Amino acid sequence: MLPIKDNNPTTITPWVTYAIIAINVAVFLFTVSLDPRSAHLVNLQYGAIPAILFGHADLPPEFSPFPPGFGFLSVFSAMFMHGGWMHLGGNMLYLWIFGNNVEDAMGHFRFLMFYLICGVAAAFGHGILDTQSEIPMIGASGALAGVLGAYFLLYPKARVLVWFFWVFIFYVPAVVVLGFWFVTQVINFGSGAGGGIAWVAHIAGFIAGMALIPLFKHRNVPLWHDGSAAPAFGVYRPGRKARDGSSSNIPPWAAAYEAERAAKHANMRRNQRGPWGKEDEMGDKSPWGRYQPPSDKPKPKSKPSVGVPKVVRLHPDRNKDDN
Repeated sequence: MLPIKDNNPTTITPWVTYAIIAINVAVFLFTVSLDPRSAHLVNLQYGAIPAILFGHADLPPEFSPFPPGFGFLSVFSAMFMHGGWMHLGGNMLYLWIFGNNVEDAMGHFRFLMFYLICGVAAAFGHGILDTQSEIPMIGASGALAGVLGAYFLLYPKARVLVWFFWVFIFYVPAVVVLGFWFVTQVINFGSGAGGGIAWVAHIAGFIAGMALIPLFKHRNVPLWHDGSAAPAFGVYRPGRKARDGSSSNIPPWAAAYEAERAAKHANMRRNQRGPWGKEDEMGDKSPWGRYQPPSDKPKPKSKPSVGVPKVVRLHPDRNKDDN
């Protein structure tokens, strides 16, 4: 189940999300330009090694890019490194789809702090299984998992366009897409699939995101449900009202559109444009005729038309068909 996009509008431009994606792509392009030996050395220097994070080992001073005693800072550099094109593409796709809405719910600076904290929690969650491990962990998957956990609680009813089994494309509620992703991580960890993938980092990051989102989101942003009676599935018709005249049936993903539409109509009503404009002097009562400003010039008189002269029958006694 590969997500393609979500139908969830935002109110701000997600500059932090764009910056994180750009940094990840730039770092990856730099690492793939290195020879294999240099690339391996960069992974050791800037990857999150559990033995270093928990103080059981240190890199030789000539290889360590950080000052003595600050080797734990590699937990931040590791978030912007990837091991291959598929690793980078999958993470950036998920961040592109879900990161903008989470950033919208908490603001730019809070989102950056939230992203980094989730990445740290994922790295320590992975390292706590084997604190003596000297294998570096790289990738934005842990921090990204925190973003997915936040989205899971914020917008469970948002519709996500997914590519299912590489054949079918349809909309699915976000709670199904992200719930399926989390269950897959748990199953893969339990079965031991993909030994080189840090499944625990994904699980820890997702849980950290769900735990931290109430502390980082804006107060006016609800969790899990916004009080709307709209179903998760179904077709929404813009401008449709409930029987009592209220807009309680507007789904969450269409609320921003309806707000923009109402503001546009209010502006037109205030400026007396469109259907709320004044009737012109010509008496045009149609709604769209009021777009034309009234003219002070008198209406020109119509000129006599030139037509075919009337034919007078000279001999009415003859046959009518005889011309």
